[in-house]
Amino acid sequence: MRIVAGDHLLTVNPVDGSEIEPCPPGERRARPERRDPDERAELRRAAAAPRPSGTVLPELPMLERDEERERLARLLARGRSVRVTGPSGSGRSTLLDAVASDCERLAPDGVVRLTGYHRTPTDLLHDLYAAVFSAPLYRPDRAELLESVQEVGAVVVLDDIEFGGAALDEFLDATPECAFLISATPDVPAPSADSHLEEVFLSGLSRTAGLDLLERAARRPLTEDEASWAADLWFESEGLPLRFVQAGALLRQREALGGDASAREADGGSEAPLPLPSIAEAASPAALLAGPLGEAAQDALRFAVALGGECPHQAHLPALSTDTHAEAALGELLGCGLVTPAGSHYRLAARVTAQLAEAGYADEDAGRAYTVARHYAWWAGHPSVAPERVAAEADAILAALTALIGSREAGHADAAVLLARAAAPAFAAALHWGAWERTVRHGQEAARLAGQVADEAYFHHELGVLALCTGNLDRARAELEASIGLRGVLADKRGTVAGRRALALVADRSPGSAMAGAFGASGGNRKGGDEPSAAGAAPDDTATTIVTPKVAATTPMAALGDPATTAVTAAVPAASRPAVTASTAPTALVGASAAASGPPGRPAARRPGGKPRGPRRPAMRGTRRNVVAAAAGVLLVAVLGTVVTLGATSGDDSHNPADKVKPGRSASQRDDDKGLTADEPTSGTSQAPQPGLSGTPLTSTSPTAPSDSASPSDATESGGPSSTSGTPSDTERPPSPPSSDPTTSDPRPTTKPPTSKPPTPTGEPTKPTPTTSSPTTTPTDETSTTASAPTTHTAPSTASPVA
Repeated sequence: MRIVAGDHLLTVNPVDGSEIEPCPPGERRARPERRDPDERAELRRAAAAPRPSGTVLPELPMLERDEERERLARLLARGRSVRVTGPSGSGRSTLLDAVASDCERLAPDGVVRLTGYHRTPTDLLHDLYAAVFSAPLYRPDRAELLESVQEVGAVVVLDDIEFGGAALDEFLDATPECAFLISATPDVPAPSADSHLEEVFLSGLSRTAGLDLLERAARRPLTEDEASWAADLWFESEGLPLRFVQAGALLRQREALGGDASAREADGGSEAPLPLPSIAEAASPAALLAGPLGEAAQDALRFAVALGGECPHQAHLPALSTDTHAEAALGELLGCGLVTPAGSHYRLAARVTAQLAEAGYADEDAGRAYTVARHYAWWAGHPSVAPERVAAEADAILAALTALIGSREAGHADAAVLLARAAAPAFAAALHWGAWERTVRHGQEAARLAGQVADEAYFHHELGVLALCTGNLDRARAELEASIGLRGVLADKRGTVAGRRALALVADRSPGSAMAGAFGASGGNRKGGDEPSAAGAAPDDTATTIVTPKVAATTPMAALGDPATTAVTAAVPAASRPAVTASTAPTALVGASAAASGPPGRPAARRPGGKPRGPRRPAMRGTRRNVVAAAAGVLLVAVLGTVVTLGATSGDDSHNPADKVKPGRSASQRDDDKGLTADEPTSGTSQAPQPGLSGTPLTSTSPTAPSDSASPSDATESGGPSSTSGTPSDTERPPSPPSSDPTTSDPRPTTKPPTSKPPTPTGEPTKPTPTTSSPTTTPTDETSTTASAPTTHTAPSTASPVA
């Protein structure tokens, strides 16, 4: 059996467990059509309790309810919802039937009859959907169900409701276009004050109406003694109509036993007539009424008491009692007022179960429940039995399961397991999922008591599939994992595969999964699009963040590795800088796609909230990818730290010759000079440009010796180009080595100072004249910002040439 349940396709499998998968497009149902009046009438007849065969029962009128009947019809015509409250046996069902017949043409969808007996609000919403729309083998999800029932315009007659308060308010709010006529007993929670539900209370009949009803139930006029006895009964029963129906059955039985005084006087007999029952006996008449019944009727009562008051269908009574004519027993019980309709079946009337249990009808409850379970297990698993017929017996089957689990006798738990495995697939196929869930839970408990691990795993699997269909992912995951674990112990490969498929679907539907959006609103809370977050928003928790100390000056470097995975901004100190002071402020290196959005070597622009501007790539998901990304970032930081260390120490040579200048040394002041003297290089030595880490020659601010072809001008002292040769100027020339150790007391240059007189300074630097010779190293257009470091001056004086 294949059922479409929302976005899923459910295949009911009674052997290995139901299979569930995403519904293919070809299996999806079209929008259901509304039923016409003839279809609704046929559906009401099929849902009503079957009329018992055999005994012809007289039709009893509804007395003293005309005023309530007109008031209810008037309120429903105005679109108001009404709750009729009265004790059991007050005639609520009879009144609802009469009002329903008066309101057939009030609403476009007519009158819908529902029963609230053992039904939840969700069950009733699905029952309403099935009564108005024609959708075989289809169960809508919650969103579609609410959307569909909001369009239903009908008079809903709901008998024997078992919930109230907030649950009733939610049920009424889901169907704003319906007018409800609800009946309940006083022990059901009252509706809230904001429900706008009219309340009508049913009281008992008057004394005159009670006597009239008793005569109609006895099918003859009452004698004076019987009238006096009926008056006492009316006072004790507070005028409940059911008590007068049962009293009429007592009078008929007394007459059948020869207790009619008028008949005995006509025959000339002298034997005293049978006395009337006492008021105490009339208050609890179940045992008196059951005494004169036939054996088949008494067996039916014992089976009903064993099942907690639920009567099996009359077609099953011959198989249960081994009497071929036992199906007529239900008519006898109904004529005596011992049973009453409850939806599509019958159950014992109010207080009858307790009265019969006190009379000894409950002595063999466990054995009779075992017999019912064995019969229903065979019948429900028969291929010729439709699932709808099994669903009609749901209350009796569930009662048998409850009785067997509580008996603790040998073999009863095994019988409960067999019954649950036979009935659960039928309930699922009949879309009676409330009974399906209760049956599977009873079966799981029975399998645990019986020690049947395979069956327990099956029931866990069914509970997981049911929870997945209803959108409860946490419960589905727990049940499926339990089923897979038990089947793994048993080495059940087919069952394990079915469980893992369902568990994979649970993982796909979970929030945060990549497939969560493929199942509509129930598949997680995923937002569409990858839009950048607003300023000040919290960063995405799936992004990889690495925190490293921030240095005073940084040199951008190209990202090492895949730019789509990790982008690192390295903090590299300049080679010519004496020291680098680290700041305590951290800098966040986030990843990857932000740095890739800008040009190489340039940090990406960021929003105030920390998010990079421009389009973002989706962040890697999953714990494994986050761990890999974090490890890669740590490795890159370690590599870059090594590069920084090597770059900072590469210029430090312990065997420096005297013609090299260390960046940490400064000029010294001589006694006979007016300014600071700068170390001059040794004649004939030259220093090749030293490229930085980015490939650009580093600049130097230390003065160099002038060449023989030109003399330094004032522009040279100010940092401008002064040489007329083709060599680069001081601003483009690499650092020159020192001429001597700065700590020497009287340093002397190794070459003679220039003999030519420097030219007179002009207002602008002289333009260098290009020559045919080209520099050995071509300087780049980009000058590193870290090529020089500030020198600490020891005296506020200017530098002068050495004499």
